[in-house]
Amino acid sequence: MKQQSLIVFIGLGIIILISVITGPGCANIIPPQGGPRDSIPPVLLKASPEDSTRNFKGKTIVFTFDEFVDVQNIQENLLVSPLPKINPAVEFKLKTVTVKLKDTLESNTTYFLNFGNAIKDFTEGNPVKGFTYTFSTGPYIDSLELKGKVVLAETGKTDSTLVVMLHTSADDSAVVKERPLYIARLDGNGNFVFKNLPPKTFYIYALKNESGTYRYLNDKQLFAFADKPVKVQSKNDTLLLYAFASRQQTTQTTAPTNVNISGLNIGNKKKPGAETADKRLKYQTTLSNNQQDLLTDFVMTFEQPLKSFDSSGIRLYTDSSFIPATTYRFQKDSSNKKIRLIHNWKENTLYHIILDKNFAEDSTGKKLLKTDTLTFKTKKLAEYGILKIKFKNLPLDKNPVLLFMSGETIYKSFPLTGADFIQNIFLPGEYELRILYDNNKNGMWDPGEFFGKHKQPEVVKPVERRINVKPAWQNEFDIAL
Repeated sequence: MKQQSLIVFIGLGIIILISVITGPGCANIIPPQGGPRDSIPPVLLKASPEDSTRNFKGKTIVFTFDEFVDVQNIQENLLVSPLPKINPAVEFKLKTVTVKLKDTLESNTTYFLNFGNAIKDFTEGNPVKGFTYTFSTGPYIDSLELKGKVVLAETGKTDSTLVVMLHTSADDSAVVKERPLYIARLDGNGNFVFKNLPPKTFYIYALKNESGTYRYLNDKQLFAFADKPVKVQSKNDTLLLYAFASRQQTTQTTAPTNVNISGLNIGNKKKPGAETADKRLKYQTTLSNNQQDLLTDFVMTFEQPLKSFDSSGIRLYTDSSFIPATTYRFQKDSSNKKIRLIHNWKENTLYHIILDKNFAEDSTGKKLLKTDTLTFKTKKLAEYGILKIKFKNLPLDKNPVLLFMSGETIYKSFPLTGADFIQNIFLPGEYELRILYDNNKNGMWDPGEFFGKHKQPEVVKPVERRINVKPAWQNEFDIAL
């Protein structure tokens, strides 16, 4: 009996021990932990011919690294200066990368190859950042540099997808007909640098190279040019180029990004199967939560351009008793898709817009099915804030215009005539500020014009700090430019 009890006790002990070790679930097999992740890019062991070779005569360059390598997106990454007519072929195998030159090399010329981030280690993809190689077909290596920055004139921001080009021809048509001699990419801050340049005079341009031809093909393409040629020497000024395209921003009447916008879509409720027979005129409005901003116009945007519009068929009334409003007018824009109601709104007031059945017809023949009425209220003054901004170092001689940005849309713009800006009623929200230097005083940004006139674009400077306008509050800011 004692022996049986001892056996049972030992068995229970084994079961308890197993439960403690394994826990309530099944046992997990955990592989042994390795060392830290490899974060070191490949290291070049040898270049053949070696870097900065003079009197180069070959057609092949071989790079040997300390580990297996991979080459990715070589056509997007590799830049060769001077720019060849035929791009070199790049092959890789195990620890080597081989460049085969396909183009005829110019005599007494320094060539510069920039691989960008194309070369990576095979296992972890760590790139050899900014890997470059230089050789010369003559007895010396050109060593001059040219640096600069490209800024988008319309926004003051940068676009790292632009490329900068050096031409030797003074003819304006060179940017259309000829490939540049040298090209350079922009970094994330819009900066560029040309290395290993000869002591020559260059004409400098930047553009969006979507076609891959390095040519200026149309005025919708981002483009920049230097005012004068640059003779490259041991010390050169840092260049600043302003890129532009022919499109223009116009002042919008949308609210800031943190204000909900819900436009009305009138006559757009279709019965199932009635899509093809629907002849109702469709449009949206700029009302937000069925409220009208006191500081902006009421705008109707139509789905299709209007073929006809009769302003006498659309009328504005106030109050619940439909009192006819005075001093208002409707204005149709050049696209024939927008109608703007211009009126000095009264705060916290009920308004009605009556639309006659035949007030408008779009290009597809759609009209209202019957006379319609839009009813809405204006915002209260208490929903707005007082805004005061004091500027320091404001160059009034450049005709500054203050732009309030909601995203990439201009919410409001104000010409500045002094260092103090005051608005007793301003829509609350968070804004980015920019300063437009309005050369022709027309209140809007104007692009440049290169061919013939060599006219630079107007410049917009971003203000470093954002502002948050609070309702029922005196919002004051000091901003140094």
